[in-house]
Order: sequence, then structure tokens, then C-alpha cells
Amino acid sequence: MRIGHCQLESKTGDFDANLDKVVKGLERADKERVAVVSFPECFLTGYPDKEDAARRSAFAADSPQVMKLLDRTAKFEATFVVGFNEARGKDLYNTAAVVHKGHLLGTYSKCTAYMPFHKQGREFPVFERDGVKFGVVICSDGGYIEPTRILALKGARIVFAPHFNYIGPRGLIDHFQKVRADHVARAVENDVWFVRGNNVVLGKESGLSFDGVGYGDSYVLDPSGEMVARSRRLREDFILADVDPAATDKAWGVGRSLFSAREFHTHLLEAAKLAK
Repeated sequence: MRIGHCQLESKTGDFDANLDKVVKGLERADKERVAVVSFPECFLTGYPDKEDAARRSAFAADSPQVMKLLDRTAKFEATFVVGFNEARGKDLYNTAAVVHKGHLLGTYSKCTAYMPFHKQGREFPVFERDGVKFGVVICSDGGYIEPTRILALKGARIVFAPHFNYIGPRGLIDHFQKVRADHVARAVENDVWFVRGNNVVLGKESGLSFDGVGYGDSYVLDPSGEMVARSRRLREDFILADVDPAATDKAWGVGRSLFSAREFHTHLLEAAKLAK
């Protein structure tokens, strides 16, 4: 299967401009015969860090904006993952939509959302394209063991991780190193392909209230943690990789991740009760 990611800059609050970029990205994906392609976190709305700005651009999963998204992308062959600030009643969620041929296959909402105005998602759906199951985690979700493990235990062979990174200069190198280490761990411990699909910030209109760097660095990791494709930094880019979705981890007849969950989860819960 061929998978990809569009590393792009979004414009906060400009749905139509961001949708135009999705359409262009899908044109490229179809040209390259990509089966599943991702776009960055909150790409359709931008990712402001103030609640009033987030609410102004947010929309519901059954909104006119989503209907327009489905209509304009119905002609493309690629299945795609794209993020937005979702209005769900009075609540806001950081959500990724999974779309194919004009149909909304489902959504995933970030389970480690750290913006105080975002609710936490607690559902972990798995999707399928051409017989291959895949799932989605969003940005910081990939820094925790459980979300990717849950998807892998549900049969996902590929995990897409849309990001919106805009990092203050003092923490930039630490962030760069830690994120890569987290993602290598998720790929190896679960025997999955892991796609870090980042954004990029080229100008001063990040939508955030501090100075930072949106550096990009999107990549595809194989189940051994090897980087098989990587974007260029500090520019819009498109990456793709041909992946073999067959599982290779046969430890204990079930794979290390499932064996670990079965054998050690009660001990983990006991240790958690004792932890301070």
C-alpha cells in the first residue's frame, strides 16, 4: 500500500483557503497513486490557543463546512485524514475526519488534548482501506503508550499521527529529539507503520499567541523504527512511502504488545495505585 502526508501551512479561520489546499493535496495523492494520505492537525480551521478564536472557526461534523469538504473531494480516489476544531454541542474537540469518495467514514478526537477548552476524546476507531486497517492518533497522543497500543490491538497496521507543532525556540531541540524517540517506540512496540504528519509555519500568522517555529519534519517509520520517508523542514512538502502491512511480530504467538497487555496489565494497575 502507498501512503502519504501533505505537510502544509494552514490559515487560521480561513476554511476555504485551507480546503483549497486539501484539494490540491488530493490531486497530488491521486497522481502518485497514494491510497491513504493525511493532512495536519486542525488543518481546516487552524489551531489557535485562545478559546474565542477556536470557537469562531469551529464547526460540527454534520455542518455545511463538512458537506462542502465531502462535495469538493468526492472525485478523488485517495482516502484522507484531515483535522479541524469540532463543535459538538457546547463542547470543543480536536478532531480528525477520515473521508473517502465523498463519504465521512468517521472521526477521531484527540485523547490527550492540552488546550483547556478542548474536551478529551475516549474513542479509538479503526478504519480500513483495501483490506488494510489503520487508525489515527493526534500529536501528543503519540507520546503515550496506550492510544497507539489500543489501535494496534484492534488490528491497525498503520497509525497516522497528524500534528500541529509550533515550538518556542528554547525548547525546539528537546522537542525534536523527544518526539522522534516517542514515535520510534510506538512503531517498534506495536509492530506498526507510524506516520508523523506535521504542519509547517512559514509566516508570522501561526494563530498562536507566542513566538515559535513550525519546522515540519514529517516522516514514515517502519515497524522496526526505521525512517523510510521524511519531509524537508521549514517548507511545504509532500511525502509518500510504499508499506508492507503484513505483521512481523510473532512473539509468544500473539505479538509483544498483546502479550504485554494480557500478562502485565493487572500488575500495572496495582503499581499505579501505589504511585504518588
